[in-house]
Amino acid sequence: MYLKKISLFNYKNFSEANFEFDGKIICFVGKNGIGKTNVLDAIYHLAYGKSYFNPLAVQNIKHGEDFFVIDAEFIKMERSEQVVCSLKKGQKKVLKRNGKAYDKFSDHIGFIPLVIISPADRDLIVEGSETRRKFMDSVISQLDPHYLQQLIQYQKVMSQRNALLKYFALNHVFENDTLSIYNEQLNEFGKYIFEKRKEFVAEFIPIFNAHHHAITGSQEKVQLVYESHLFEKNLLTLLQESINKDRALHYTSVGTHKDDLSFEIDEHPIKKFGSQGQQKSFLIALKLAQFEFLKKQSGVKPILLFDDIFDKLDESRVAKIIEMVNSETFGQLFISDTHPERTEAIVKSTHQSYKIFNL
Repeated sequence: MYLKKISLFNYKNFSEANFEFDGKIICFVGKNGIGKTNVLDAIYHLAYGKSYFNPLAVQNIKHGEDFFVIDAEFIKMERSEQVVCSLKKGQKKVLKRNGKAYDKFSDHIGFIPLVIISPADRDLIVEGSETRRKFMDSVISQLDPHYLQQLIQYQKVMSQRNALLKYFALNHVFENDTLSIYNEQLNEFGKYIFEKRKEFVAEFIPIFNAHHHAITGSQEKVQLVYESHLFEKNLLTLLQESINKDRALHYTSVGTHKDDLSFEIDEHPIKKFGSQGQQKSFLIALKLAQFEFLKKQSGVKPILLFDDIFDKLDESRVAKIIEMVNSETFGQLFISDTHPERTEAIVKSTHQSYKIFNL
């Protein structure tokens, strides 16, 4: 899988920009605010149907304009694939593959395997459990379209159950039979989600540990721990037991939507006990493990985006990462950096074909 060319129209700070890529490593260098990260985000946008950095779609339109278009040609399995994402203010976003619009964006997820490593990944450590659930769901969904559909259905039923709980509270009524229907549906979807997440974490942990050791060379013990109410009891039982609490809160307080993936170092939360360098190494290992997991499961080398990751890494850690890049493990790699000399020195050391765009 590699990106051959991309065009941006009214996307973020670009009025119009066209890029053609013929190297294995593509670098965008320049001062902060020039648009380096925006190019990487445009590539991400075509893989996931949304921005990595700004989920409010309309805010990705260049200021003063009323639409954006991202148009690109990918090569997958030696076949050319055109993917276009566009949005006009007041209308729905449109995602097309080879001229045909998707009815559901979820049908596109997984077609362009892609992994981004960015300073924004720190949200995985400092934010709440929803961010880490989204990470799990994103990786699994790229490989399992049925999982994504089950996830969508679960969210839909939970919203309906929550609306019913609010209706009960407002009208001082309670209908257990109606609630039971939603409970059974949540149990069915939740069981599938729980089992898939368990399988994923079990396969993912050894890959993550190997990457963390390769990057740090240290013996510090890091852990990923999957936490879920469903380890205790099945969801149907949990929903029945929590009914009084749910009625008081007006929302569903137990289920897979409360799952978490705990990040630990020496059996303590890395958020509190990890240094900035340890946290950065943890996150890079996490994303490189995501890359390897996707490649192993799909048989396709994902596109890899390195957004400004060299600033807070010492030379030995950078050398470890470049050593990995220098192997045949990786496919196409995109790098953004503020230091042209540093970037050129790094990519030259890989002995791979490269191209540098000075923005």
